Amino acid sequence: MSIPQLTLHRHDRHSRALITLAGEIDLATEHLVREGLGRCLRDGIRTIDVDLTTVTFCDVTGLNAFLHAARATAVVGGSLRLHHPPPVLARIIALTDSGTLLLGLPGDLPVSRAALRHVSDPGPPHRIASVAPALPERLW
Repeated sequence: MSIPQLTLHRHDRHSRALITLAGEIDLATEHLVREGLGRCLRDGIRTIDVDLTTVTFCDVTGLNAFLHAARATAVVGGSLRLHHPPPVLARIIALTDSGTLLLGLPGDLPVSRAALRHVSDPGPPHRIASVAPALPERLW
């Protein structure tokens, strides 16, 4: 049995950060997510974009880490947004109705139904990316 691995890369520009995660987010690695996002706040970062394009798995412990970071970021007047969640995480976000908190989707959008439709669609895996907004071009 292999040990789950997760890498985190951070790129700052003023008070914004792009966090790129690669690997698996679960009980064994979620502390890396919490530490990395917490460090952003301690360093004065107030806008955090998290690119999950290369995350192969994320369970509810990962969702909990992202919700915790989103709340901490909001408390200091900032924002945290997830981009391109893997299908399992997109489904968990839809089932928990967390899309308005983590994906930056409008509050009046039926997030659960929209996300579940994309996740349950047997089409190509890249279709799930349409659930989350693209990374801001002006930042990167």
